Amino acid sequence: MNAIGKSNTAYKNLVVGLGVTGLSIARYLRRSGMDAKFADSRDNPPGIDELRSTWPDAEVALGVMRLPDNVDRIIVSPGVADNEPLLKKARRARIEIVSDIELFAREAAAPFAAVTGSNGKSTVTTLLYHMARAAGKETLAGGNLGEPALDLLDRPQPDLFVLELSSFQLQRTQSLPVAVAVLLNVSPDHLDWHTSEREYRNAKYRVFREARAAVINRADKRAIKETRRFERLISFGLDEPADGQYGLRQDGGISYLARGNTLLIATADIAMYGRHNHANALAALAAGELLGFEASSMLQVLSEFPGLPHRMQFVARKGSVNYINDSKATNVAAAVASVDSVASMIVLLAGGLGKGGEFGELAAALENKLRAAVLFGTDAGKIAAALDTVMPVYFATDMVDAVQQAAAYAESDDTVLLAPACASFDQFANYGARGDAFQLAVEALPR
Repeated sequence: MNAIGKSNTAYKNLVVGLGVTGLSIARYLRRSGMDAKFADSRDNPPGIDELRSTWPDAEVALGVMRLPDNVDRIIVSPGVADNEPLLKKARRARIEIVSDIELFAREAAAPFAAVTGSNGKSTVTTLLYHMARAAGKETLAGGNLGEPALDLLDRPQPDLFVLELSSFQLQRTQSLPVAVAVLLNVSPDHLDWHTSEREYRNAKYRVFREARAAVINRADKRAIKETRRFERLISFGLDEPADGQYGLRQDGGISYLARGNTLLIATADIAMYGRHNHANALAALAAGELLGFEASSMLQVLSEFPGLPHRMQFVARKGSVNYINDSKATNVAAAVASVDSVASMIVLLAGGLGKGGEFGELAAALENKLRAAVLFGTDAGKIAAALDTVMPVYFATDMVDAVQQAAAYAESDDTVLLAPACASFDQFANYGARGDAFQLAVEALPR
């Protein structure tokens, strides 16, 4: 174990895990005048140089982590799993373990909305941010997306915070008095972090516990049960909505987003691509209504916002074939949603590190839609085993090879869809780097 800086100070806080969130915790504690020491299981974690600069005399344990004496509270970065031995020992010692979101919730003076779900939360968080801005609200957004929540507290106080929250953050948050809690969907994910699917689901539903209003997906029966106490509750779904709820309606052969019987905007006029983004738009509208936003300004945002990078992002049309980048589809449910959003035949690019989902669900979604699959990464073989009765399966050595093979197998008006159904870390730094590699490979194709 390496140590950076030494002191005889009796510390109250131990920050476990550096990186983006760990550094935001360090900045928060530093400006709050609190003592802290730091620990990370990596010998050279990202952010260590910035920590040295921000807190030159900080004591940092690197490598094998041990629980030090004189610690009253442990603040844990999301990437550190609960089965970390240091955390197990801390729980036995009844030491408080919290997330950065817990610290945020204790100090935030402005109201905040919380958005969570297995898929779509970044898009809905960003939509809600733009809707709030369009409504004239000074708004800051962050959390699991973009700027860490604690860094937002160092900015001038806004009218509203909008936070994207992961299951990791929710599991370690004790009190979350949100103005509006939004749960988009829950499907098996992060089973490499959580001890069970039940634990993962419980973490997601925890978003409702202290909320004052809620938005739920009405296809989620447990969400309905968890929100029975709410007087201010709006549901969304891709079916026809009841009065005061959000959904889809058909009129004259045209599909519309609707509130009850009121048609709001044709789905063809929404700038975002894909049917699952219709659900995201409906959830954002419901949350915006609970926050008091005018419908007209929210609909203007939907007509202009093209979606986030690497989320059903149209890359190019080459050789009469469309290329779509959904590198953010890092689990099976997200990949299934991607497939369901494409009307044409698909050449699928998938693979990486699986996260515990059933690839058979992806095979079922691809029935009668798959032209071919080009697979890569650690769990390519597992995906191939699930797909081998669906359509031809091929293997690629890297993203350039995958895109070139896909271009060869695609036919006129097909869609080449990058929807990996896996994490990226076996081959790429993150899903964004994977999506960038896809885009570069597509751009290199002949027209």
